[in-house]
Amino acid sequence: MTRKTVVLLKGYPRLSETFIAQELRGLERAGMELVLVAMRRPTDKKRHPVHDEIVAPVSYLPEYLHEEPGRVLAAFIWALPRAGFWRALGSFLRDLPRDFTRNRARRFGQALVLAREWPRDAGWLHAHFIHTPASVASYASQILGVPWTCSAHAKDIWTSPDWDLTQKLDSARWVVTCTASGHRHLQSLASRPERAHLSYHGLDLDRFGPFDGTRSDADGSRADAPVTVVSVGRAVEKKGYDSLLDALTLLPRDLAWRFEHIGGGDLLATLKERAERLGIADRISWNGALAQEEVLAHYRRGDIFVLACKIAADGDRDGLPNVLVEASSQNLPCVSTTISGVPELISDGKNGLLVPPEDPPALAAALERLIRDPALRRRLGQAAERRVREEFDHHGSVRQLKALFEAEWVRA
Repeated sequence: MTRKTVVLLKGYPRLSETFIAQELRGLERAGMELVLVAMRRPTDKKRHPVHDEIVAPVSYLPEYLHEEPGRVLAAFIWALPRAGFWRALGSFLRDLPRDFTRNRARRFGQALVLAREWPRDAGWLHAHFIHTPASVASYASQILGVPWTCSAHAKDIWTSPDWDLTQKLDSARWVVTCTASGHRHLQSLASRPERAHLSYHGLDLDRFGPFDGTRSDADGSRADAPVTVVSVGRAVEKKGYDSLLDALTLLPRDLAWRFEHIGGGDLLATLKERAERLGIADRISWNGALAQEEVLAHYRRGDIFVLACKIAADGDRDGLPNVLVEASSQNLPCVSTTISGVPELISDGKNGLLVPPEDPPALAAALERLIRDPALRRRLGQAAERRVREEFDHHGSVRQLKALFEAEWVRA
């Protein structure tokens, strides 16, 4: 038994959300019929191959209500005589004093548009991210009388107030999240903890096939054979690139290395200026956002992968960054921090190295250790690939997610 399912996304497609795209494709391959609705149009200039493999139609809600007033007014007039509108309006008016922002009003307006333009024969609503998309989903669910579920990730969990999370956990049929730390937090806030489920995203190992190349034996002693350190991530606070640049500065001046960064982000210009001030800009390549096949090529050419995750000032943090799983799948030893779900993938000294967040000296020591020791890089890389291929195959997470949907559909 299946139901046509509307998947509500914050933006689509997005290069930084490969894990969502591969999950959507996996659910389609498992026989689910999906319709995608996004709250924001794409801003990335590139797209991953997996986006072209997803067959679900995509539509877009008005990102800002004033940009499409006719569409919003038509939705309001359509909803006004419906009992569900008044239920949703009551919820909105209770929420508004606790979140007295334009953003809250925008979500209610988007929910009205989603309800009026609801796809024909759709019988379920699933939101990705438990902050703003889940707010739209919760209001639309009340207007339509359609059940909803949610995938929570990282920033959306840790930057949402507890009252908002509790309310959504009690409203949704279930919520799934991708790290044990996030799972524990959601369970602590839910009146029915069993509604929160843990499911790692995993990786499409058909797309990220086994690494069959050879890694460099460079040990940082020759300027003409530098060790290549790779990182993939948006230039935002939680990725810790400021700490990483400081750590690179602390490496011995005669140690031969190059740093390859992949990703866009608001702080990119600031990081480039920082690298210039620190005197290491000539050792760094800023590659910008790349498509998945280009990222894969960098994993296979690199010697070390690094991601210096930390908790941002507003509480934002990574869950279990998909790029760590990707890099590990390619026999690439990873250096990261003890933030959130990272230790759920990397065991220090066994399949990678972990250091405390915002500790450039510790990060520099870990990087120097790997740069100087190609045998250690090989051992950790082999263990990293083994663990991903044994425990992080995304087919398992897709089966779990489909089973959660089907269990609800049987009961409904």
